[in-house]
Amino acid sequence: MCSDCRPACSPGALPSNLLFLCSRNAIFELTKSSNSKQPNENAMKVTPGIFKAYDIRGIYPDDLDEKVAHAIGRAFVTFLKVDCVVVGRDMRLSSPSMFEAVTRGLLEQGADVINIGMVSTDQYYYACATLDLPGIMVTASHNPKQYSGCKMVKQMPQLLSGDEGIQDLRRIVEEESFATPTRQGSMTEKDLSDGFIEMVLGLIDVSSLGQLKVVADTGNGMVGPILERVFASLPSIDLTGMYLDPDGNLPNHGLDPLQPENRAELQERVRRDGADVGFAFDGDGDRFFAIDDRGAFVSGDYLTALLGQYFLERTPKSKIVHDVRASWAVRDLITQAGGTPLMERVGHAFFKRRMSREDAIFGGEVTGHYYFKDFFFADSGIVPALIILEMLSKKGAKLSELVAPLEAKYHISGEINTRISVDPHDKLKDIAEKFGSGDNVEWLDGVSVTYDDWHFNVRPSNTEPLLRLNLEATSKALMEKKRDEVLEFIRS
Repeated sequence: MCSDCRPACSPGALPSNLLFLCSRNAIFELTKSSNSKQPNENAMKVTPGIFKAYDIRGIYPDDLDEKVAHAIGRAFVTFLKVDCVVVGRDMRLSSPSMFEAVTRGLLEQGADVINIGMVSTDQYYYACATLDLPGIMVTASHNPKQYSGCKMVKQMPQLLSGDEGIQDLRRIVEEESFATPTRQGSMTEKDLSDGFIEMVLGLIDVSSLGQLKVVADTGNGMVGPILERVFASLPSIDLTGMYLDPDGNLPNHGLDPLQPENRAELQERVRRDGADVGFAFDGDGDRFFAIDDRGAFVSGDYLTALLGQYFLERTPKSKIVHDVRASWAVRDLITQAGGTPLMERVGHAFFKRRMSREDAIFGGEVTGHYYFKDFFFADSGIVPALIILEMLSKKGAKLSELVAPLEAKYHISGEINTRISVDPHDKLKDIAEKFGSGDNVEWLDGVSVTYDDWHFNVRPSNTEPLLRLNLEATSKALMEKKRDEVLEFIRS
């Protein structure tokens, strides 16, 4: 049984011959491997599409149910050869039974379970890191309420992903090739919330915070309870909460603040209350979004640039990781502040790995994931909220004043999705031939094309038949012109 007096359980190493394949080649290799075997009539029937690039996720109970969750628990122990696992869950109506099924699989396979209860994903990362254990978080993040899923840690900051472990779990589940257990595991409950609060507050200078009025919308997701406890230690901050109680029925709005309809009420509330800033969090609390004092949504590009610049003021000459979609504002502000910008493909598993390898102090994705060296290279919703409060206080500026110069210089389209009926990889090649000129084309994640006064990235969705366009230009007119040209070609 795992306890404070027992040595930490440590996960086994991934296979040394694991190949890092691009998504298209990985699908080809998996298909080829599958076709080379005789079908197993007794194999468990599993929807293969639930095994995503960064997690396991599907509609409950059609694609992902308790039987599959139980098998995932067994496969997790079989693959990683671990004897102790941290498990948490979100507030979804399916999560209690899915949590029970996953933990039953872990226990039957011989692993002890540390049950950290209903928590945000950044609390889960904290638990895995401080206990030095692998983990499974039963959550479907920002997806609609009918979804369920799992986010899986190998050893912080390494997560299982499509090219590092998730497809191995799929094969074990489908073939039911579980290792023979030698013992029955046992479960221990742990509440690590006090330590989490102490740690995140320790990442800022609390004494520097000025009098600020904040409206925070947690959308009946997982952040509300821990956010209230964190802000109770900030006497100078006047917090107004919206939908702080976790509720899997989602009676107010959806869990993804990147969708305008899910943040509209918060924007209006910031304007109406005369607040200094508004904060929004996704369903499981690993993404963060800001509304400035005008009630305007602040893009993730601009927040990454501002936070990166601020971190470089605190720790000069550091490395900052950004994704392929980011505005030139990120590159420019980091370079001007004496830092080193590093481009990475989209996805939290890739960011955590790259930041750890490069010892980067901060990383940001335009969709609201923000990563911190001092938080185990992991993403958190609460940490960037605290950093922004410190930044506004120390600079004595409104968020709108910090954003205005970026809005005037960097004209971004935002992410625009197009549903397609053709092979997305063939379409990407066509886009590169149409708009590229050879040396200005890059294939790190989808296709990126760069000119002196405009650039864009087009990526295929990992979950839907979509192409995602992000485009930027040096003027609004040029941005709109090029945006329309690229969209017309994508949709032709």
